[in-house]
Amino acid sequence: MHHYRAVLVSAVHPRDALDELRAPRTDVVIERAAGGDHFVSARGPFKQYERRLEVGDDSVTETTQFRLSIPFWWFLFVGPYRAAFRRPVDRRAHRPWWAPPDPLDARAASVLGLLCLLSLVDGYVGTLLTQTVTYVAAEFGASRGDQGTVLAIVRAGALIALAAGVLADRHGRRWPMIACGAAACVFASLGALAPNLAVLTATQLAAIGAGSALGVLIAVVSAEEVPRGSRAYAFSLIVMSAALGAGMCVWVLPLADTGTRGWRWIYVIALLGLALVAIVGRHLPESRRFERLPATEPSPQTRTAGHQRRLWLLASAGFLVAVFAAPAFQFQNDFLREDRGFSAARITLFTLLTSTPAAIGIVAGGRLADVRGRRIVGAIGLAGGTIATVLMFAVAGWPMWAWSVIGGIVGGLTVPALGVYRPELFPTRLRGKAAGLLELIGVCGSAAGLIFVGHVADRWGSFAGPIAITGIAALAVAVLVLVAFPETAQRSLEELNPEDAVDGPDDGDGDDDSVSAASPASP
Repeated sequence: MHHYRAVLVSAVHPRDALDELRAPRTDVVIERAAGGDHFVSARGPFKQYERRLEVGDDSVTETTQFRLSIPFWWFLFVGPYRAAFRRPVDRRAHRPWWAPPDPLDARAASVLGLLCLLSLVDGYVGTLLTQTVTYVAAEFGASRGDQGTVLAIVRAGALIALAAGVLADRHGRRWPMIACGAAACVFASLGALAPNLAVLTATQLAAIGAGSALGVLIAVVSAEEVPRGSRAYAFSLIVMSAALGAGMCVWVLPLADTGTRGWRWIYVIALLGLALVAIVGRHLPESRRFERLPATEPSPQTRTAGHQRRLWLLASAGFLVAVFAAPAFQFQNDFLREDRGFSAARITLFTLLTSTPAAIGIVAGGRLADVRGRRIVGAIGLAGGTIATVLMFAVAGWPMWAWSVIGGIVGGLTVPALGVYRPELFPTRLRGKAAGLLELIGVCGSAAGLIFVGHVADRWGSFAGPIAITGIAALAVAVLVLVAFPETAQRSLEELNPEDAVDGPDDGDGDDDSVSAASPASP
């Protein structure tokens, strides 16, 4: 998976910095001394790492050699790590904004890179119908109400996510995840052959269901593999990768302008995702936490005790947020095309220019949620993003573009801050099932919001009013997060779920895993 040589970084420091240089680094890598002025990685995202000092009369030459254990995405991080290793010596406790708050080990970095690659498939398939439904409706003569109904029906595919979660809890995360990824690509591409709206709905119900299951299991594996202090950070990278996949769908949206049936080519492109699924399938290991589960299961009472309140809390919040978020996102293209007269190319431009800055909020939200806490970051992001999005539907011209940008950035804070709760608040034996059930309940909220907004918009002739009404539900969740949600930042999964401590107690090294931080990289 790695096609680059080890990177060699040299820096010359003044002689009086020697004492500082001889202290093991604790910033982007956790070092341990290996004798003399030689240091190696105790924990860090490296397949190979060593640092040596050569002491002269007036200066100290520091040489660092490293090779990242980040498959496919390594080129994004080589430059930042090289710069970090050239920094002045006052750097032991400094962790740059782009680095995980709690350094990943080699295996965790490798697994996270693979999950991000798989998230491209999830993002493309998940946004496919949303981006094209207005053009599908034009070919098949469907109304806004019909579109809302279709978008609601395909959400029933979340039952697949629940089934996949149950299978993942019983038989492992890896093979259900790969199977769902392949199924999502195949069923999505079959939409290109749909002779009518009913057939298209059936194919995309299966595709979106498999994609939802894929997203659920990706989040579960991520939480089970990364350190306690970087779970939200890792989730933000996964969301960014899914957003990139969704962006790829937007990039090819102008194909819909090539003719009444031009939208069908966008569905054919989904087949390319099979190559990514095959690559990940060859290299992704089974979750370490699942592998540590004992053969004998605890009683049902032990397995469910204490988790009903958490389940209902997250389910209520997920349902209410989806009532607002689903129609606000799903109907944006129809709003731009019908209410604002945008062409497919202009919709693409609007989406790219206003959605891309959301990356700022997602990355910042992941880091702040790990460092400052989930609740305050999630509540601020949810309230601010909701208000800005409602205003975007209510205005025209440049204010519409501006509010869309603001809504994306501020709302982006919420995604990692609240999204990471799903896998955190349930034990290993229930994590997949609980995540799948929460996905299903959230989809019910999506369906309710889509049907309501679609039909009311037909009657009122505008999306602004119904979107504002559903926004009340999201604002209520912002309050619920502050007053009722537990704080999970910097807490191990064993601490949050004591029954997991029987399967593998937290080793106290700052890593979620009971496996040593120096565990070997992925295969």
